[in-house]
Amino acid sequence: MKSRRKTVLCWLLILPAVAPVVLAMVLVMIMAVSQSVGVFSFGEPGHFTLAYWDQVLSDAQLWRATGYSLKIGVISAILSVAIATPLALWLRKPFTGSSLMSGLLKAPLMVHGLVAALLFINLIAWQGFINLALIKMGIISRPLRMQNDQWGIGVIILQVWKQLPFALLIISGSVRSVGDEIFNAARNLGAGAISRLRQITLPLCINAVQVSLMLIFIGALGDFSFQVVAGPTNIFSISQYMLRLPETGDHGWNQAAVVAVILMLTAFVGALGIAALAKLIQVVWEAR
Repeated sequence: MKSRRKTVLCWLLILPAVAPVVLAMVLVMIMAVSQSVGVFSFGEPGHFTLAYWDQVLSDAQLWRATGYSLKIGVISAILSVAIATPLALWLRKPFTGSSLMSGLLKAPLMVHGLVAALLFINLIAWQGFINLALIKMGIISRPLRMQNDQWGIGVIILQVWKQLPFALLIISGSVRSVGDEIFNAARNLGAGAISRLRQITLPLCINAVQVSLMLIFIGALGDFSFQVVAGPTNIFSISQYMLRLPETGDHGWNQAAVVAVILMLTAFVGALGIAALAKLIQVVWEAR
């Protein structure tokens, strides 16, 4: 009886914070879905139709944009977590300069994404710092084109730089929860750094890795600012494609709502896929 009362009390305490977020999400989803099927339209009476879905799904640009955004999201998430995990192990115990290093690694949290993209452009632009430095040192004779590369490497670099602190914060907490006696016992048994990472750290911190992958993937999938400033010019991201549709015709807002629903579904399915993959890896490690 007491445990039930505590559970109810906990829900009542978090309700004021959770309810507005959940309500806003539900309202946005309902509006996007209703607009995508014509129930809600600007400037004309609403009526149910799947014509907007047919128009958008038959557009090849949608699938190119979705594939490109998925590539950016998956690569950014994997690289961010792959870099954050050894950094979390390195910063697990305090040492001289560890606080400064931790602060520098978390500095991107204080920088807006658009500002970071503009700073990055100043580095890699035709007359940017890197090209000017290479020319001054005599390494190259003319500037290299690094801005708006066709593979989206600049966008991935920005995503990793911006998302790394989130992964580091989540994984660091999980790593620090692992007792020293476990690492000491593994070290005494001859396990090297790679073995400890593969057989101890990752299996015990798989939930934190899973959450980090999901959050970074969702954020990178729908990113707009990095893609606009530093992304390739020969392909759109799914967010760019969605924002262009309202300018294409009278029913552009309805078509944009279709893409919004597709983006939400892609993020949801992708996050579930990442969660399932992380769980499978955990099961395989436990079986060993």
